[in-house]
Amino acid sequence: MSMSIKLRWGSFLAAFLFIFISGSVFAPTQAHADFRVCNSTQNLVGVALGYRAKTGWITEGWWHVNASSCTTLVVGPLTSRYYYLYAEDAQSGGRWDGKINMCVAENQFKITGINDCFARGFQRSGFQEYDTGEQTSWMVQLTEENPPSSPIVTDTPPQ
Repeated sequence: MSMSIKLRWGSFLAAFLFIFISGSVFAPTQAHADFRVCNSTQNLVGVALGYRAKTGWITEGWWHVNASSCTTLVVGPLTSRYYYLYAEDAQSGGRWDGKINMCVAENQFKITGINDCFARGFQRSGFQEYDTGEQTSWMVQLTEENPPSSPIVTDTPPQ
């Protein structure tokens, strides 16, 4: 065997072992478990999330979801069955909201409790409820099918 063939064979073997050891070829594809929000509008959207934790109700935000992109709000398997979402279009002022009132703040926040928002120095917003059916992952698609002043929310279970 010539020296150049040995070098090529050695390079091939090293590349094969690297791929095999790293698991990128033979390992099964792992499903991503998380709560994601995808923004199919052409504007930046601010998103707040509410959920029930062991310590009580929690609301947190603001995640910025750029136009035509997705952002993960909860990384890993979902631990609650119900999640609550509120979002605002940063440019047109449109809102994706619902009937469940929870506390929010003007800047980045993590708030425990959903009562007495104003008395505690917070604002109150209506959140949309999502029943994930105890699935480990969920995605919400923010769309602009209606005029920007009243966009709609569609939920999409993972595929």
